[in-house]
Amino acid sequence: MSSDGLVGVEGQLQASARAAPVRDEDGLPAPRRYWAIAVVLLTLLLTVLDGAIANIALPSIAKALGAAPADTVWVVSSYQLAVILALLPSGALGEKFGARRVFIAGVTLFTVASAMCALSSGLPMLVAARFLQGLGAGQIMALTAMMLRFSCPLRLLGTVIGFNAVTVAISSAMGPGVAGLILSVADWPWLFAVNLPIGAVILAAFRMLPHPAGMARRLDRLVIALNTAMFVLFFVGADALADLPAAGAAAIVAAFVCLAVLIRREMRRDAPLVPVDLFRNPAFRVAVIASVSCFCGQMMSYVALPFYLQHHLNQSITMSGLYMVPWPLAVMVVAPIVGRLSNSWPTSWMCAVGGTVCATGLTIVASFSNSTSLEPFVIGTVLAGAGFGCFQTPNNRILLLSAPKARSGAAGAMQGTARLVGQTLGAIGMALLFKLCSLDWAPRLGLFVAAGFVITASLISLMRVRYE
Repeated sequence: MSSDGLVGVEGQLQASARAAPVRDEDGLPAPRRYWAIAVVLLTLLLTVLDGAIANIALPSIAKALGAAPADTVWVVSSYQLAVILALLPSGALGEKFGARRVFIAGVTLFTVASAMCALSSGLPMLVAARFLQGLGAGQIMALTAMMLRFSCPLRLLGTVIGFNAVTVAISSAMGPGVAGLILSVADWPWLFAVNLPIGAVILAAFRMLPHPAGMARRLDRLVIALNTAMFVLFFVGADALADLPAAGAAAIVAAFVCLAVLIRREMRRDAPLVPVDLFRNPAFRVAVIASVSCFCGQMMSYVALPFYLQHHLNQSITMSGLYMVPWPLAVMVVAPIVGRLSNSWPTSWMCAVGGTVCATGLTIVASFSNSTSLEPFVIGTVLAGAGFGCFQTPNNRILLLSAPKARSGAAGAMQGTARLVGQTLGAIGMALLFKLCSLDWAPRLGLFVAAGFVITASLISLMRVRYE
């Protein structure tokens, strides 16, 4: 499809969204659609919350299993690696075999792996179970957007994507508190055992979910192998870059070689695993690139803020955790409002405003140096969270709607991949800053660099103006 043929793509989508009445057939009929949305969001809450609480539990796990703290990091890393490996293949499987079938398979694998985590008697078994759990979470995350798109009519999609952002924010904010509450009354295996009844409820309600038919497509084993090698090399290289820069850089270069070979092989396919067909749409391409840049800034901020609070503003660990809460709370407030507005307002300008507000907030935080009154810090983090919510909701909406409905699985998988790649790059960036700068300077400099990435995402989003 040519670029000229895509001019006005978002304007047409918005006109369709404003058209009345919209048939219930565009999505599931009420009230089933609301039950379906609730089940999908509950599943998303489960996977995001599980990732958040595992981080807090690492010291308890290390003590209980007699493992070195450095080794327990693989409890988190194996989960993240499995998620990123599963995203694109799961999107393709959802399009081939039907989204509901693959989504429920992911919930089943996640629930069974949670039981394996709870029953683990040693660190190797726990790491392996977490890897399986991550594969299930990757299937869920890849198909969440597709399930939501087939559940609700176009006029409600922006609002539902806003609630999707709220669910992620709530899960992230609840993670430390839930982990602390469970560990105060029970041992670490209960962190994973609590997933079992929730998973059982989701599986019992699977008939409420939409059941879009699969389509004929062939899955290339070599392509899946290249996809796996690409992300393993990228992940391992990113992890090694700070301590072994030459080896880490070589692994990342090898990952990009795999990507080049993968794209070359997939270029002429109608429904490729790596959605090069969707990247021909400028609106989709711009949304993905902007998302990577924004999430890079977000992760740099999330890594820098605790160090900034404790080492520059002289706050305790407990108070640092509390001062991190305004960001996700601001997302929770702003995302549903922006989601509703994105059904009728140009998303490029909404993303540009959101990114500018977020970057302004981060700049205020980085410029703040008085530990006697933290009001400017709170104001800055509230602005950062509000701007982040204002950016992500409309950006995710246009990313999803820029793809044909039958390719929603690939679009959703690419959305998750963009998020994880951006967050990995942000973590790499902060690791390098900590290596190159003193602890007094690295967090503040990281916040300024994060603001630069977010404002870059705003400018990239403005490239979509001519397609609206």
